Amino acid sequence: MLTEPQIRRYVEDGYVIPDFRLGDEALAGIRHAHDRLIAKHPEFRDYCPAVLAFDTGFLNIARTPAILAMVEQLIGADFALWNSSFFAKPPKVGTKTPWHQDGEYWPIRPLATCSVWIAVDAATRENGCLRVIPGSHRRRELGKHDVNNADGLSLPLEIRRDEFDATAARDIVLDVGQISLHDVFLIHGSAANRSAEPRRGLTLRYMPTTSVYRRDLATRRSGPLAMSERTLYLMRGEDKSGRNDFRMRQ
Repeated sequence: MLTEPQIRRYVEDGYVIPDFRLGDEALAGIRHAHDRLIAKHPEFRDYCPAVLAFDTGFLNIARTPAILAMVEQLIGADFALWNSSFFAKPPKVGTKTPWHQDGEYWPIRPLATCSVWIAVDAATRENGCLRVIPGSHRRRELGKHDVNNADGLSLPLEIRRDEFDATAARDIVLDVGQISLHDVFLIHGSAANRSAEPRRGLTLRYMPTTSVYRRDLATRRSGPLAMSERTLYLMRGEDKSGRNDFRMRQ
């Protein structure tokens, strides 16, 4: 469980690193599932935006009781998992993630999510750990993003530099098995991995069921990676909005 000071830190800074570490068995399961995914889909060697579309085994991690308890403390007792991504960042070739806000991509209304970031490997400054702008979530609105199609980027949208103070950036350095949690409006990114060490990270995306996953607002594309095709898994409680189409319960 998060302590009261940790909850306040999440509210004030937009992120928190709890006193929690995923066990060796769970980490081994993540690595095995990722190896299995890459064996079948080598195109995801660096980044897979929707691992649950290919392997629901990752749900075992999303159901970790301690993680669910912390998410409940932050977004309430009724919430769902709507996506899970894998940022692998292989040594020397791992891509950069430009500064952005998650909500710029997501068809959730009203925007409200908690993202859990799990360090499958140690996340260091050398191998491209997550970087955040503390407090940038407080406006509760999205800044202007531009399309950036440069090579070596994991995501195509980048928030304009006049929207935030890059000198305030803070590195989220994590040991193996540690996690961080961050808000949907928090400005964040990461550098490319130029080191000899991998930097694998699994994200779990939870949304309160007072919000609605709007498939009609999703990017018009087909296939398993399409936003409109994501499966919602009710993790705790009930659908408070009465409008979400849960295709599967926990």
